[in-house]
Amino acid sequence: MTESAVSPPESSASAPEGEAPIHPRSDLKDGLGWMVLGIAILVGSIRMDRLEQQHINPYTVPGLLPGLLGIAMILLGGILALRSWRRGALRLAIPAPTADRREERRRVWIVVALCTGYAVGLVGHGLPFWFASAIYVTGSILILQSLSRDEAERRFTVRAFVKALVIGLGSGLITSLVFQEFFLVRMP
Repeated sequence: MTESAVSPPESSASAPEGEAPIHPRSDLKDGLGWMVLGIAILVGSIRMDRLEQQHINPYTVPGLLPGLLGIAMILLGGILALRSWRRGALRLAIPAPTADRREERRRVWIVVALCTGYAVGLVGHGLPFWFASAIYVTGSILILQSLSRDEAERRFTVRAFVKALVIGLGSGLITSLVFQEFFLVRMP
Protein backbone atom coordinates (compact mmCIF):
# COMPACT_ATOMS: atom_id res chain seq x y z
CA MET A 1 0.00 0.00 0.00
CA THR A 2 1.12 3.54 -0.63
CA GLU A 3 0.49 6.61 1.41
CA SER A 4 -1.86 9.19 -0.02
CA ALA A 5 -0.36 12.42 -1.30
CA VAL A 6 -2.04 14.31 1.49
CA SER A 7 -1.29 12.84 4.90
CA PRO A 8 -2.90 13.97 8.15
CA PRO A 9 -0.91 16.34 10.32
CA GLU A 10 1.58 14.71 12.66
CA SER A 11 0.19 16.58 15.64
CA SER A 12 -3.11 14.66 15.59
CA ALA A 13 -1.48 11.81 17.54
CA SER A 14 0.14 14.18 20.01
CA ALA A 15 -2.81 16.48 20.66
CA PRO A 16 -3.91 16.49 24.31
CA GLU A 17 -7.06 14.56 25.03
CA GLY A 18 -10.17 16.63 24.29
CA GLU A 19 -8.35 19.16 22.11
CA ALA A 20 -8.34 19.37 18.34
CA PRO A 21 -4.95 18.88 16.66
CA ILE A 22 -3.09 21.99 15.57
CA HIS A 23 -3.21 22.49 11.81
CA PRO A 24 0.24 22.79 10.16
CA ARG A 25 -0.76 26.14 8.64
CA SER A 26 -0.99 27.59 12.13
CA ASP A 27 2.64 26.63 12.72
CA LEU A 28 3.57 28.09 9.33
CA LYS A 29 2.00 31.44 10.27
CA ASP A 30 3.70 31.35 13.67
CA GLY A 31 7.07 30.52 12.14
CA LEU A 32 6.80 33.38 9.66
CA GLY A 33 5.69 35.72 12.44
CA TRP A 34 8.70 34.79 14.59
CA MET A 35 10.98 35.35 11.61
CA VAL A 36 9.53 38.83 10.98
CA LEU A 37 9.86 39.73 14.66
CA GLY A 38 13.44 38.40 14.70
CA ILE A 39 14.32 40.48 11.64
CA ALA A 40 12.84 43.61 13.27
CA ILE A 41 14.84 42.98 16.45
CA LEU A 42 18.03 42.34 14.47
CA VAL A 43 17.58 45.54 12.46
CA GLY A 44 16.89 47.51 15.65
CA SER A 45 19.98 46.08 17.33
CA ILE A 46 22.17 46.92 14.33
CA ARG A 47 20.88 50.51 14.37
CA MET A 48 21.66 50.98 18.10
CA ASP A 49 24.48 53.31 19.08
CA ARG A 50 27.76 51.35 19.26
CA LEU A 51 29.38 53.82 21.68
CA GLU A 52 32.68 53.84 19.73
CA GLN A 53 33.43 57.37 20.93
CA GLN A 54 33.55 56.03 24.49
CA HIS A 55 35.93 53.20 23.49
CA ILE A 56 33.46 50.49 24.54
CA ASN A 57 34.58 46.87 24.13
CA PRO A 58 32.81 45.48 20.99
CA TYR A 59 31.59 42.48 22.99
CA THR A 60 29.67 44.70 25.41
CA VAL A 61 27.87 46.96 22.93
CA PRO A 62 24.20 47.53 23.75
CA GLY A 63 22.83 45.78 20.64
CA LEU A 64 24.82 42.55 20.85
CA LEU A 65 22.43 40.42 22.94
CA PRO A 66 19.25 41.62 21.17
CA GLY A 67 20.97 40.97 17.84
CA LEU A 68 21.87 37.42 18.84
CA LEU A 69 18.34 36.83 20.11
CA GLY A 70 16.95 38.20 16.83
CA ILE A 71 19.14 35.79 14.85
CA ALA A 72 17.99 32.89 17.04
CA MET A 73 14.34 33.88 16.48
CA ILE A 74 14.89 34.02 12.72
CA LEU A 75 16.51 30.58 12.68
CA LEU A 76 13.98 28.89 14.96
CA GLY A 77 11.06 30.55 13.15
CA GLY A 78 12.50 29.30 9.87
CA ILE A 79 12.77 25.76 11.24
CA LEU A 80 9.15 25.89 12.46
CA ALA A 81 7.93 27.24 9.10
CA LEU A 82 9.91 24.64 7.14
CA ARG A 83 8.62 21.80 9.32
CA SER A 84 5.02 22.90 8.92
CA TRP A 85 5.46 23.32 5.17
CA ARG A 86 6.79 19.75 4.98
CA ARG A 87 3.78 18.56 7.00
CA GLY A 88 1.45 19.95 4.33
CA ALA A 89 0.59 23.41 5.58
CA LEU A 90 -0.38 24.55 2.10
CA ARG A 91 -1.95 21.27 0.92
CA LEU A 92 -4.30 20.37 3.75
CA ALA A 93 -7.74 21.90 4.03
CA ILE A 94 -8.26 24.18 7.00
CA PRO A 95 -10.96 22.87 9.35
CA ALA A 96 -13.81 25.18 10.35
CA PRO A 97 -13.05 27.03 13.60
CA THR A 98 -14.73 25.56 16.66
CA ALA A 99 -16.23 27.59 19.48
CA ASP A 100 -13.14 26.82 21.58
CA ARG A 101 -10.81 28.09 18.84
CA ARG A 102 -12.82 31.31 18.49
CA GLU A 103 -12.69 31.84 22.27
CA GLU A 104 -8.95 31.12 22.24
CA ARG A 105 -8.40 33.64 19.46
CA ARG A 106 -10.49 36.23 21.34
CA ARG A 107 -8.36 35.77 24.46
CA VAL A 108 -5.13 36.12 22.49
CA TRP A 109 -6.34 39.41 21.00
CA ILE A 110 -7.33 40.67 24.46
CA VAL A 111 -3.80 39.92 25.72
CA VAL A 112 -2.30 41.65 22.66
CA ALA A 113 -4.50 44.69 23.36
CA LEU A 114 -3.44 44.71 27.03
CA CYS A 115 0.26 44.53 26.12
CA THR A 116 -0.11 47.23 23.48
CA GLY A 117 -1.99 49.45 25.90
CA TYR A 118 0.79 49.02 28.44
CA ALA A 119 3.59 49.72 25.98
CA VAL A 120 1.91 52.58 24.13
CA GLY A 121 -0.41 54.11 26.71
CA LEU A 122 1.12 53.65 30.15
CA VAL A 123 4.91 53.52 29.88
CA GLY A 124 6.71 56.78 29.15
CA HIS A 125 3.76 59.14 29.56
CA GLY A 126 4.48 60.65 32.95
CA LEU A 127 3.62 57.73 35.22
CA PRO A 128 6.49 56.17 37.15
CA PHE A 129 7.44 52.82 35.63
CA TRP A 130 6.59 50.84 38.76
CA PHE A 131 3.11 52.39 38.91
CA ALA A 132 2.39 51.84 35.20
CA SER A 133 3.51 48.22 35.57
CA ALA A 134 1.37 47.76 38.66
CA ILE A 135 -1.69 49.08 36.80
CA TYR A 136 -0.97 46.78 33.87
CA VAL A 137 -0.44 43.63 35.95
CA THR A 138 -3.43 44.29 38.21
CA GLY A 139 -5.72 45.05 35.26
CA SER A 140 -4.48 42.05 33.29
CA ILE A 141 -5.11 39.68 36.19
CA LEU A 142 -8.62 40.99 36.74
CA ILE A 143 -9.55 40.99 33.04
CA LEU A 144 -8.14 37.54 32.36
CA GLN A 145 -9.80 36.10 35.47
CA SER A 146 -13.13 37.45 34.24
CA LEU A 147 -12.63 35.38 31.07
CA SER A 148 -11.96 32.14 32.96
CA ARG A 149 -14.03 29.05 32.22
CA ASP A 150 -14.27 28.38 35.95
CA GLU A 151 -17.28 30.17 37.41
CA ALA A 152 -15.58 30.62 40.80
CA GLU A 153 -12.64 32.46 39.21
CA ARG A 154 -14.93 34.74 37.20
CA ARG A 155 -16.58 36.14 40.32
CA PHE A 156 -15.26 39.58 41.18
CA THR A 157 -14.67 39.69 44.94
CA VAL A 158 -12.80 42.04 47.24
CA ARG A 159 -10.32 39.23 47.92
CA ALA A 160 -9.66 38.73 44.17
CA PHE A 161 -9.15 42.49 43.74
CA VAL A 162 -6.78 42.76 46.71
CA LYS A 163 -4.83 39.72 45.53
CA ALA A 164 -4.45 41.19 42.02
CA LEU A 165 -3.46 44.56 43.48
CA VAL A 166 -0.79 43.04 45.75
CA ILE A 167 0.64 41.02 42.85
CA GLY A 168 0.54 44.09 40.59
CA LEU A 169 2.25 46.38 43.09
CA GLY A 170 4.81 43.73 43.99
CA SER A 171 5.71 42.96 40.40
CA GLY A 172 5.92 46.65 39.48
CA LEU A 173 8.19 47.49 42.39
CA ILE A 174 10.39 44.40 42.08
CA THR A 175 10.82 44.80 38.31
CA SER A 176 11.72 48.45 38.70
CA LEU A 177 14.20 47.77 41.50
CA VAL A 178 15.85 44.85 39.71
CA PHE A 179 16.39 46.82 36.52
CA GLN A 180 17.57 49.99 38.27
CA GLU A 181 19.71 48.45 41.01
CA PHE A 182 21.10 45.27 39.45
CA PHE A 183 21.13 46.00 35.72
CA LEU A 184 21.70 49.75 36.19
CA VAL A 185 19.01 50.54 33.62
CA ARG A 186 17.04 53.70 34.28
CA MET A 187 13.37 52.97 33.69
CA PRO A 188 11.16 55.53 31.91
